[in-house]
Amino acid sequence: MSKVKTLILFLLSCNSSGEMTFLFDLITVEKDNFSGKLMTSCYPDHVDIDSDHTDPQLCSLYAADIYSNLQVAELNRRPFPNFMETVQRDITQAMRGILVDWLVEVSEEYKLVPDTLYMTVYLIDWFLCQNYIERQRLQLLGITCMLIASKYEEICAPRVEEFCFITDNTYSREEVLKMESQVLKCLGFQLFVPTTKTFLRRFLRAAQVSYKSPSLELEYLANFLAELSLVDYGFLKFIPSIIAASAVFLARWTMDQSSHPWNATLEHYTSYKASDLKVSAFALQDLQLNTNGCPLNAIRMKYRQEKFKYVAALSSPKLLETLF
Repeated sequence: MSKVKTLILFLLSCNSSGEMTFLFDLITVEKDNFSGKLMTSCYPDHVDIDSDHTDPQLCSLYAADIYSNLQVAELNRRPFPNFMETVQRDITQAMRGILVDWLVEVSEEYKLVPDTLYMTVYLIDWFLCQNYIERQRLQLLGITCMLIASKYEEICAPRVEEFCFITDNTYSREEVLKMESQVLKCLGFQLFVPTTKTFLRRFLRAAQVSYKSPSLELEYLANFLAELSLVDYGFLKFIPSIIAASAVFLARWTMDQSSHPWNATLEHYTSYKASDLKVSAFALQDLQLNTNGCPLNAIRMKYRQEKFKYVAALSSPKLLETLF
């Protein structure tokens, strides 16, 4: 049982008489059987990052259970990775990328927290995988999703009028409120979703134990890499925890090639082996090195600032196959 996760599932099924019955089933899911890759393996040499019980904000007593639950929750309500091909006919992957790139600038303009940006992109993708939209309404969807995310994440969210203003008043207040109603109904008013940022905080805490003092450069670099994935439509095929783990892996490799970027502590707290991150880490490095020549620069410009220690200017040697 060292490499399996036991899940208690309540399965709803229909019996032969047509009556709905609840079946209680205990299912053992092997780690390699699904992309979430939950794991309860024992690592005798991992560092306990939840040993500090003096700071109540760390929720040390509950952190492990919380994140185990989040890794199950992230598998629910994921946007389809092919909605551009199956649902949308008037917008393209490039248009989505331009929208997200612009929203990064908006989030900087209004000094929004990173969680707001991540939730905004999730709301956009979830709506787009369920509803056809014309290109002239795509920006309206973007600012509306950022309005909703701001109400959820911010202490003081920007007003509706401010989101109208940022579009040069292309859309009216009434149009934004109408779109807000449509998005919320599409979501069933269930807003919470674990994003890459949710997992990145936990994984960076596990990564920082390798350093004598916390490395701000590592934190900024991992956040930069994770945000790059928001613009790229192709990253919808990866679940948030995989992207977060890959961002930490690549950030550590970028900063130091003298040692392996993965260790027992990271494997324990992410529930991923290095081999699980191969495809996503290579894809993320392509974004870092901009091998496809993407002209969208909002995130790169953001992380070229002194307050982020210019991490966007860092480059990394090509990842080695032997790392995985």
